[in-house]
Amino acid sequence: MALRELASLEKYLGLKKPNKYSTQGDKKVPVLQNNNAPPLVGLVTIACHLVKEAKRPELLGDGAEGRAVVQQWLEYRVTKLDSHIEDTKSILKDLNLYMQDKVYLAGNQLTLADVLMYYGIHSIIDERKASSETGAAERDSGREGSHVERCQRLWRRWKLGPRHQADERHFDSLWTWPSRRRSST
Repeated sequence: MALRELASLEKYLGLKKPNKYSTQGDKKVPVLQNNNAPPLVGLVTIACHLVKEAKRPELLGDGAEGRAVVQQWLEYRVTKLDSHIEDTKSILKDLNLYMQDKVYLAGNQLTLADVLMYYGIHSIIDERKASSETGAAERDSGREGSHVERCQRLWRRWKLGPRHQADERHFDSLWTWPSRRRSST
């Protein structure tokens, strides 16, 4: 999954030459193979490297505090969202609460934290939809509905925001996996 996210991030950033990736360990941690340097290991490490390579430092946050908040959400993505897939209900509830009065996770502009969280949430949606289509997923009880519905509601709120509308081009260009491409007709 992380390899597809990194390939999508490369496209979003406009990097022309695709990198060579592999995975290591049971959790399939991504590894970037560099020709002239030691390999880079981990989704966040590689993603930050790609942002710097694309000369898009604004995606890492403005100022020391902004960069720290972006880093905090990148760590959240890897430690909570990726590692606790079975607890998505609680994670999505927390994200919904946090995003009630916000458009972006860190500050007033799109950052790498938003991009990686976007990919992670959509991975959950895709997995849940696939499970639902085969009849294997059970519907959650309660007023909030299924995990898929919570993800979709969270993303609509994130995308449109309460006070002002986010630039939809940011979000539309993030999702470049074949199943998410919009037709040009």
